[in-house]
Amino acid sequence: MTTVPQPGLHHLALTVTDLESSVQWYGDVFDVHPVLDVPHQGGVGRILADADRRLMIALHRHDTNDGALFAETATGLDHAGFTVPTRADLETWQDHLEAHGVLRTDTADKPLTQSPIADEPYASVLVFRDQDNIQLELFAPAAH
Repeated sequence: MTTVPQPGLHHLALTVTDLESSVQWYGDVFDVHPVLDVPHQGGVGRILADADRRLMIALHRHDTNDGALFAETATGLDHAGFTVPTRADLETWQDHLEAHGVLRTDTADKPLTQSPIADEPYASVLVFRDQDNIQLELFAPAAH
């Protein structure tokens, strides 16, 4: 039996309601910037990347998008998880997110909200949502 190499994540692709506004928000929050527009039938994908192209996010506009907010309870994406080295990095991210309009709340259940850091046995987790209500999470390894 042939063993296949473990793949790495190449990019995260998200459908958004307002492409320009989302490009601005993701650029500000993740320090990724437009590198390429990829037209597709019924819309366009805009590829954002960091300087090293280690983090790439594709934001898609579809002409048939009805403008409804994201709901992880529907079939498809539940959330996207990112990693940072330490819990202290999560604390820095809390301030960074707040500086970009992501309000601290008891639960990240509405657009542009963030929850308190949850210290779970498997990791410390910061949950937040973009302007389309897409749930994003930052994980730091659990301290053992």
